[in-house]
Amino acid sequence: MKTGNRPQAAGNSRKAKFIGLALCAPLFALCVSAQAQQPQKVLRIGYLSGTDRATDSPRAEGIRLALRELGYMEGQNIAIEYRHLEGRGRQPELAAELVRLKVNVIVVAGGDNVIREAMNATKTTPIVLTGPGSDPVEAGFVESLARPGGNVTGVTLLSRELGGKRLELFKEVVPKVTRIAVLYDPAVPGTKREVKEDLPVAALALQLSVQPWEVRSADGFERAFGALSKDRPGGLYVPGGGSFIRANLKRIAGFALKSRLPSLYSYKEAVDAGGLMYYSADEIESYRRVAYYVDKILKGSKPADLPVEQPKKFEFIINLKTAKQIGLIIPPNVLARADKIIR
Repeated sequence: MKTGNRPQAAGNSRKAKFIGLALCAPLFALCVSAQAQQPQKVLRIGYLSGTDRATDSPRAEGIRLALRELGYMEGQNIAIEYRHLEGRGRQPELAAELVRLKVNVIVVAGGDNVIREAMNATKTTPIVLTGPGSDPVEAGFVESLARPGGNVTGVTLLSRELGGKRLELFKEVVPKVTRIAVLYDPAVPGTKREVKEDLPVAALALQLSVQPWEVRSADGFERAFGALSKDRPGGLYVPGGGSFIRANLKRIAGFALKSRLPSLYSYKEAVDAGGLMYYSADEIESYRRVAYYVDKILKGSKPADLPVEQPKKFEFIINLKTAKQIGLIIPPNVLARADKIIR
């Protein structure tokens, strides 16, 4: 009898184990499902722009796509709080608002004034720079490029430093040019220093003279355009810096085209609007680098330990259609160096 009961006992034991495992499996699946359904932590990114929403849209979208490549999806694991400077004088209010929202990092898409207001609003929330502006060390935003030291880091686009290179390109495209008008907003410190200090030195070496034209309001454009029509300089240069100038690029490019005036810009959208040339740091690459900084900070890195980067890639665009309209022949060696030609 004892011998006959052993197989039955063993069978009962195996059956009990099977039933136990069968019961555990759904419980395990429920636990895994519950874990999977737990909401992801949503990190908050503040975005402070120095211009209006429409003008800033390509930059904001570029940074958003670069963040997506790194796994950050709006509505899933990040929320982006956008604040745009629709007119002058609202930076302190908008920067303070982002700080009150307790964002994890603030991306400042603008020049010196916008950066300074963000820094005044917080000494602890990490700030990532992007867009045209002064040398961040010279402006006092960071202690050094290699060791920023505070709560600010990011990408400097060398807008002011590229003025001399742009004048060189102008001279290559229009060899006989002797006078170039410079249209700028004097309310932007970095741009003002470029026009008053850097460009005259670069122009002298190229046997050029630069004629600054200040534009402080919408009415100022008509006055400047009227004076330029009478004065007839050999070209027009529009440096970076200032939401006011950027918002009126189509108007500026339209005037240059109508006046058959060769023009060079530090804003890409100007050549799309009919401007002749654009030269600046590669914008797509700068968006990727901004996303890199945001990613590092959200993962725990401190801005003080993340070196400020200078651009390594630059972009040169020529609007050949505009060149033909104003009767200008672009030298073949210059065309060969262009990254993009609008035909």
